[in-house]
Amino acid sequence: MTELLDEARRRREGVAAGWWRDAVIYQVYVRSFADADGDGVGDLLGVRSRLGYLADLGVDALWVTPFYTSPMADFGYDVADYRDVDPVFGTLADAEALIADAHAHGLKVIFDVVPNHTSDRHPWFERALAAGPGSPERERYIFRDGKGPNGELPPNDWESIFGSTAWTRVADGQWYLHLFAPEQPDLNWENPQVHAEFESILRFWLDRGVDGFRVDVAHGMVKAPGLPDIGRADQTRMLGTEVLPYFDQDGVHEIHRAWRRLLDSYGDDRIGVAEAWAPTPERLARYVRPDELHQAFNFHYLQADWDAAALRAVIDESLASAAPVGAPSTWVLSNHDVKRHVTRYGDGALGLRRARAAALLTLALPGSAYIYQGEELGLPEVLDLPEEVCQDPQRLRGPEAGRDGCRVPMPWERGDPPYGFSPPGITGTWLPMPATWAALSVETQRSDPGSMLSLYRTALRLRRERPELGDGPLTWLPSPPGTLAFTRGNNLVCTVNLTAEPVDLPRPGALLLSSVPMTADGASAHLPADSAAWWISEIA
Repeated sequence: MTELLDEARRRREGVAAGWWRDAVIYQVYVRSFADADGDGVGDLLGVRSRLGYLADLGVDALWVTPFYTSPMADFGYDVADYRDVDPVFGTLADAEALIADAHAHGLKVIFDVVPNHTSDRHPWFERALAAGPGSPERERYIFRDGKGPNGELPPNDWESIFGSTAWTRVADGQWYLHLFAPEQPDLNWENPQVHAEFESILRFWLDRGVDGFRVDVAHGMVKAPGLPDIGRADQTRMLGTEVLPYFDQDGVHEIHRAWRRLLDSYGDDRIGVAEAWAPTPERLARYVRPDELHQAFNFHYLQADWDAAALRAVIDESLASAAPVGAPSTWVLSNHDVKRHVTRYGDGALGLRRARAAALLTLALPGSAYIYQGEELGLPEVLDLPEEVCQDPQRLRGPEAGRDGCRVPMPWERGDPPYGFSPPGITGTWLPMPATWAALSVETQRSDPGSMLSLYRTALRLRRERPELGDGPLTWLPSPPGTLAFTRGNNLVCTVNLTAEPVDLPRPGALLLSSVPMTADGASAHLPADSAAWWISEIA
């Protein structure tokens, strides 16, 4: 315990600082990033072809979503072989080359690992079905007899994140648990074979040079003891947040401690990132204690409304919860599971304006920031996809729950769809691209100093150049209602106006960067509606 407290103290004081404490990490959703082989689906060769873009953008690392062998019931989050690459995405050699190429560009590489469940096509599950009730093969998963006179009812009342019961009955009458789709049977983490298998999987990729792992459903591997009923009303109210009573069990932390020991055995620069939905920031901080994972996604920040009081409360809670364990906070605005924040913030010109301000706010906060591919282009959610092309299994909960709209491929070039996403002559992509996206393409924005892409590139360059940004303290400053103002270090000030009206305040210093054109006249600064700015204080 003394060693853990000492490590927490060192982390708070910055003694044990690592690259991950203030890294900007770019999420690559492989299917939608870049298509090199012309089948309309992104692939690893496509990612490799765009590494120069990521290096030029100014990020520190890329997080690559699953590319493993999979039937694609949940687009790769249903894994049939964790040590190989699905032919849709390439080969194992392509994955190894991606790691090497990224390192040559100065980029770290984080791979997704999916430990809560496998595919129903995984050899383990196929053997479990063949072996029958009570077999060692079934002990790797969570099989139970049903309720009712003939076992015709599910073993408990748990509901799947994707809707309907979390249990599926097999031919011999038993039921298996799947907290997501029926094609994603949950593993039994009380079985030592499961622990050993995943340690072997992590070593397989660490030996190939990967810099870390994003742990999918890091809060879900251990189930509530006895698998008790939890009440349908509570589940209905909480479905969609993934903060359900059967999640965030204390037993998951022993798994993460074991994985931290494994990561540390490869040196102090390999990291684990928890995708953990927890009911409070305090519970979330448990995933990043000194002997557990290095980062945890901050979904409380992502879910905050565009409101000064709400955002300040989340920022304060996040920093206060992480401080006792010496961990950095993380800040994320969008990912492949939620509506893009341009749309959440109002869509159209209003949503884009707020998204520009949110970018400067986020990149000024202490800790590590995540960028979801396309947010640096200001991509909105695509809300009018034809019904016949929507494929997300989460739509079982209802059409509005579908995630297809945030997964539409990236526009790289001017012209017509697919805007350089696929090679010349290819017109069909796995999800159709809007006819209006030429103006949002990388090629169009790269030459426009006022574009969203230019804003991100400038902000990321300044974040690297300015020692005040990244990890370190934040001090709030007095500011008018509906605004935020804080200092980073001794002389960098961030101001944000989250209201629909312009606001004047004492000029914090020399203007460094702003989300919209901004004026500072004498002793006053004029903050337009829904805007943010970085200033260099003239009083060091």
